Amino acid sequence: QVQLVESGGGLVQAGGSLRLSCAASGRTFSRYAMGWFHQAPGKEREFVAAITWSGIFTYTYYADSVKGRFTISRDNAKNTVYLQTNSLKPEDTAVYYCAASEKILSKPEASTTRGYDYWGQGTQVTVSS
Repeated sequence: QVQLVESGGGLVQAGGSLRLSCAASGRTFSRYAMGWFHQAPGKEREFVAAITWSGIFTYTYYADSVKGRFTISRDNAKNTVYLQTNSLKPEDTAVYYCAASEKILSKPEASTTRGYDYWGQGTQVTVSS
């Protein structure tokens, strides 16, 4: 069982930045595929970014809406994955969820909620105009 705890959300003005963190339990964290999704009120949970490991290489994937603004990274020594969010827009307002998978995910798998086995409780990000 993997437990995920997000932090770092808050209220920020448009153009601002936040760094979201997701702390994970588990002794094999370095092998997990990790993803960030967000969900706005009345909308489905949507893919934001993912960082996966093929067994040899690390890959990162982003939704088109956040490319060039958000960066996903991980610190395996701290069992933590980060999402640096820059140039925030009001449409980025949502609850941000961290997710983990013990499988090796392809790009299509990493960008869907079905690819992940474990989810955090979420952290609210609100961007004011």
